This record gives sequence, structure tokens and C-alpha cells, in this order.
Amino acid sequence: MITYQPNILVFSPEQAEAYAECIRDHGFTSVKAAATQEEAEKYLPSTEVILGWNFPTKLLNKPIASSVRWFQSIGAGVDDLIADNLIPENITLTRIVNQFGSYISEYVFTFLLYILKDVPRMKQSQMERQWDPFISESLAGKTIGVAGLGSIGAEIVRKARAFEMNVHGLSFSAKQAHLVDCHFTPDEWGEFVKDLDYLVLTLPLTDATHHIINRDILLAMKPKACLINVGRGALIDEGDLIPVMQSGHLLAAILDVFEKEPLPKDHVFWSMLNVYVTSHLSGPSTTDGVSRFFVENLKRFLHEQPLHGLVDRKRGY
Repeated sequence: MITYQPNILVFSPEQAEAYAECIRDHGFTSVKAAATQEEAEKYLPSTEVILGWNFPTKLLNKPIASSVRWFQSIGAGVDDLIADNLIPENITLTRIVNQFGSYISEYVFTFLLYILKDVPRMKQSQMERQWDPFISESLAGKTIGVAGLGSIGAEIVRKARAFEMNVHGLSFSAKQAHLVDCHFTPDEWGEFVKDLDYLVLTLPLTDATHHIINRDILLAMKPKACLINVGRGALIDEGDLIPVMQSGHLLAAILDVFEKEPLPKDHVFWSMLNVYVTSHLSGPSTTDGVSRFFVENLKRFLHEQPLHGLVDRKRGY
């Protein structure tokens, strides 16, 4: 039985009411849903907790938001919120964690197998009614490098083990170094990438990781290696990546995130045969998953326990 009911505002341009209904189903009744700035302004007075996506943060500096104590982002990436100086320092920020590992790791291996096993050739043979029993390569014995060993990176490592791959990792701390065969730190990018068949980026975007993948790093990779970005778009300097891909140095770049989203229709990536473009879909925020995470954090909030996904503004994530 929930005795104290904090005033909760759910903000989402498209799914606010769906999230609110899920939260109410868990016994929290003081929940308002807003899909527009006008609705947010209406419900902000006396609001203590916000679950939000694309929230109009300029409202948080107004007197109507003086009661807000905690802002839970619906997504995992919070670089935009951290950079937003309109959010008062006294508001606690949290992000979704431990929700996306399965989805994103399946996305990664979907493309690795699609390319390695040459699925397009198989389908073309079918269309042409050609019997073409070619021998493809195996992931076993290949070397995958995972940059970022949080919950997403750790799940990619786990699945790589199932394919009997060699696994290297890079992270800003060595807390998860035991997960990989070789661990590297951020001052060892050149050493980290030089032996990889596949480089997977799951890092958060911070000042230290902005454009961390540049021409020098790309050219330090093995010819015909593959780059996969499921982290943040600005981890890669797209201006450097384009000529590297045009030169054929890398076999493929699999990109789910970009510096500007949606990717402009006239962007060269759309037409490059060795670049695979997807629409920031590898790690979906499902209504049920986000709501369960938020409700668990609400219970911790009510009992004054440390919140999951707590954001360190100085660290950047």
C-alpha cells in the first residue's frame, strides 16, 4: 500500500498517456500526462517528479517548477540534458539503464552475421534460381572490440562469447575489465583498434568522447574491419568517416546514430553501399520497460534510497 503520493508529471509528445497509465497501474494515482508545452505549464505547479522525453526545459527555471525535485529521462543518453543550463542544479537527473542490452546486442549481431555470411548473395541466388553453395566465414576466432563496458557493452560481450570470439574492451574505468580478454584505457585507442575485426561503440557522449573516432583512429583499424555505432552520433567525426568509407579502407560502417537526426535526406551516407543506415532504433524505449524502471526508482525515491541511473553532471553521464 502506497501511503505518500508524489505529484508526477509525465511528458512525451507521443506517448505521455500510455506511460501515465502504466504508472497508475502500479498504484500511483497522482499522475498527470502532458504532450505539449501548454499542458506541461498547466500541470507543473506542485509537481515533484517528472518522467520526460523532449521536455521543454526552459519551464524548469520558472516559479511554476519550483517544487520539482527529480527528473527521470525516458532515454539512456542525457548529454543534451547535461549541456542544458536551463535545468537547475537542485533537480536530480536520472537516466534509463539496464534496459537496452538485449535489443542493442541483437541489432549488432544481426548486422555482423548479415555481412559475414553474405546474406545478400544468398537472396540474390534465390531470386536468380542459381544453386550457389559458397563457403562463408565464421565469427569464431574473430576479434571484436567494445568501447564502453556498461550494461549494453557487457551484453554485447556476453553474446560475443557465445560465438567464440576474441573480445577486447575499452572503458574509462577498469571495473569491467574482467569481462574481456584485453582491456584498454582511453589513452590507448590506437592499440585498442589495430587488431580488431569489429569495433562497436556504446560510449556516452561527453567532452572527452566527442569525435573520439576520427581519421587517425579509422586508419589505424585493419583494412576491411567493420565499425558499428550504437552509442551517440557525435562519437564519430562524420566528416572524417566519409572519405575513409569512400576509399574502401573499412568493409562496412553500421550506423544507428548520427550527429544530426533525422539524417538529412541529402546526406551521402544514404547512398554509400558500404554504409548501413538505420533510424536510431537499436535500443527502443518500450512503454512497459521504461514504466517498470521508473516505478522501481519511485519506490527508492519514496524510501530515500539511491536512485538507479543517477547522472553525474561533472562526469557527463
